[in-house]
Amino acid sequence: MRSAVQTAKEAQEKFMSYTQQQVDKIVKAVADAAFEQSGRLAQLAVEETGMGVAAHKKIKNEVGSRDVYESIKDLKTVGIIKEDHLNKVVEIAAPFGVVAAIIPTTNPTSTAFFKTLISLKTRNAIVVSPHPYAVKCTQEALKVCDAAAVAAGAPEGLIQCLTLASMEATQQLMSHKDINLIVATGGGALVKAAYSSGKPAYGVGPGNVPVYIERSAKIEKAVKDIVDSKSFDYGTICATEQAIVVDKHVVDLVTRELKKNGAYILSDEEKKSMEGVISPTPGKVNPKVVGKSPQFIAQLAGISLPEGTRLIIGLETKVGKDIPFSLEKLSPIFAMYTVDGVKHAKELCLDLLNLGGRGHSLALHTEIDAVAREFAMEMPVSRILVNTMSSVGAVGGTTGLMPSLTLGCGTFGGNITSDNLTAKHLLNIKRMAYGTKEVQLPKHSEPVASSNDQLVSSVMNNVSATNSNIDPALVQNLVSEIVKQLTK
Repeated sequence: MRSAVQTAKEAQEKFMSYTQQQVDKIVKAVADAAFEQSGRLAQLAVEETGMGVAAHKKIKNEVGSRDVYESIKDLKTVGIIKEDHLNKVVEIAAPFGVVAAIIPTTNPTSTAFFKTLISLKTRNAIVVSPHPYAVKCTQEALKVCDAAAVAAGAPEGLIQCLTLASMEATQQLMSHKDINLIVATGGGALVKAAYSSGKPAYGVGPGNVPVYIERSAKIEKAVKDIVDSKSFDYGTICATEQAIVVDKHVVDLVTRELKKNGAYILSDEEKKSMEGVISPTPGKVNPKVVGKSPQFIAQLAGISLPEGTRLIIGLETKVGKDIPFSLEKLSPIFAMYTVDGVKHAKELCLDLLNLGGRGHSLALHTEIDAVAREFAMEMPVSRILVNTMSSVGAVGGTTGLMPSLTLGCGTFGGNITSDNLTAKHLLNIKRMAYGTKEVQLPKHSEPVASSNDQLVSSVMNNVSATNSNIDPALVQNLVSEIVKQLTK
């Protein structure tokens, strides 16, 4: 770890002298190489972690390479980046230095691509700590990036990856004196460790995302979007919907469409069995279900699913740490609630967010813009996804949001930013400002009280020998008047 940081630091010092043109050439080369290898690396990720769907991870790799590149390619990150001629202020870009990047097991290659691109675009070096269950695929992704960067003219050593991932190595990396910034994507304990390291850090909170189907929604499209989103890579994106909140007036229509789209609704007995699989320990999700297929999860619960099942749904009425279906499950398992109107929906969504998703995202399907805006104004989340797939929409795939694999949760979720993290967050902006205004300062008069006392004392000493009847108060008044005249 120490060797990797030292190598990265030396390479970054060389990288400081590169022009915008040189930087952009390197970034494009890395993005192209990563995009080209998206399929192979997706397969490697699934084989190593046992999570997700290779075809879906390929899409995530493409977003993390091509889409991210397209979103940052025109960003100025070297030298003068903005000049305000009217106010005579010049903005100058400077890199942070060496970035420590923590990569999750759920998105081990796409996140590696993303963090490498935004680091290189801003003339930072990067030292990656892969998840212990995804070391090989993350390393391979970074080898692709490194080879392309060096071939395009980057200093050797700019991209580093720890070869023996461990929590101890990661913690020491985050507190290393030559690390200038931490970008942490992972579990709550890891993010807390990043914020406790004493270094500037970007971390992200959990995403217990509710999706509300309001009565005016186009039910057929809404349900298809939700099922497609939830089954995408077996629910491993943190912005994936976790609970369906349905208006009672359309619950029958929604149920019918869910079944049509491959959802299996558990019986009361099956739901009880599934609860033990989701959360054997109250408040904690079983890691064995994360990123797994519905069939694998059902087998753990001793449940037989119809052929073609894409989702497992449990009908729920309660929210709490001891209610497994109400937790963030990161798998193709849904809770489904029925509500009576918008007010009730907001109350339930807030309960779900407070359980473990504050600041992240909320999705809703409605044809009434006022309802969407009401949720946007009142819900403590950083992203409100309307009439789209939440998982792909939040990362910029189906929306105009900035393509990103690290989604800030703002102070709602204990993060420093509510943005989709991108290259601009890895820049120091220096500002040179010329004087444009004249300020007249008031004249400063020295305090005279103490000097008056000294003058009175001096006068009294001089005259006391010849006239002891002089009144000190009279002398005080005379001295004060003379001093006042002299200081006008």
